[in-house]
Amino acid sequence: MNQSKVEKVNFYSHVLSKEMSLLAYLPERYNPLTPLPVLYFIHGRSGNENILFEMDINTKADQMIQNGEINPMIIVCPRIENSRGLNSSLICKEVSDPKDHNRIINLGMYEDYFIKEIIPLVDKTFNTIKGRKGRYIGGLSAGGYIALHNTLRHQHMFSKVGGHMPALELQLENEDKPYFKDMDVWDKYDPIYITKNNNISPHIHVYLDAGDQDEGRFYEGCSILHKVLKEKGINSQNHIFPGNHSAEYIQSNLEKYLKFYGG
Repeated sequence: MNQSKVEKVNFYSHVLSKEMSLLAYLPERYNPLTPLPVLYFIHGRSGNENILFEMDINTKADQMIQNGEINPMIIVCPRIENSRGLNSSLICKEVSDPKDHNRIINLGMYEDYFIKEIIPLVDKTFNTIKGRKGRYIGGLSAGGYIALHNTLRHQHMFSKVGGHMPALELQLENEDKPYFKDMDVWDKYDPIYITKNNNISPHIHVYLDAGDQDEGRFYEGCSILHKVLKEKGINSQNHIFPGNHSAEYIQSNLEKYLKFYGG
């Protein structure tokens, strides 16, 4: 039996006009003959595709697949930079974070990059189940926000979405104003606004969670979003677990997340 492995894929993004990369976890039972579902797992602010190793997702997935707790799946961690996954600027550029001048905010067509480049590249490179039933997306913090807005804006593409301590702001913070040219853009990407004002596919399963000590109080946004989803008959679950807004919080709950996606 082949051992699991992690492959790095470097590629040139024509949408962003620069070199980008992703990491792909291929489980022990991966082979070119049997298509597998894909979980896209999105890093948080100022992170990168190395979240796969930083969170030890590959080792945890190995154990859970071997124990029969989850089904084999490919896990892809793409580089999204500090972009919020938005189509925020036709030209890719970097600006300073108004709250922390040492931190860079990435502006560009990042939604197009993910939907129109990353997903087709993964489907072409690996033996994937091509279609919403075999495609899941989740992320932590800003990555959770990205996972939610991508799913709600492209409901035909994903069957499961997870927002783990997702950056659901109830009002636009000053530090995030560079991403949004106007409030129309804010509304267009805000998962709560999208859910309230649109039909939501009953085929999407949603998992929300945040720590009871989350410094961003993102459990509040999760609670509101969950309530609206349930009112619309969507299969949504919302959890408050012990912990704050940290890598430790994610790692302590990673097994629960993988069971949601791979169960």
